[in-house]
Amino acid sequence: MNFAGPDFVLAIIAISTGGWLINNWIRARHGYALEDEWGGKTSRAEADETKRLRQENTELREQLDHFADRVKVLERIVTDKSVNVASQIEALRIEEQTK
Repeated sequence: MNFAGPDFVLAIIAISTGGWLINNWIRARHGYALEDEWGGKTSRAEADETKRLRQENTELREQLDHFADRVKVLERIVTDKSVNVASQIEALRIEEQTK
């Protein structure tokens, strides 16, 4: 093998990159922190935190939809004429007495 040619340098780069990929694949499979190309670590806890935040976001959106429906009902009650509300209450009382 010619150690002065570009083939040797490319072989070293390919072997190093392959080793780095295999190392990260094994780490990811077993739950260890992953290394990036600059030696920094990315922990699995960040992924778990992201999952938890997405779940919390979904729950908060459901609550917001629920409260929006309640506000619509309250707005309808407040803006409705008191005569209509009183007549509806009386109609319910009459219906309840006839049962």
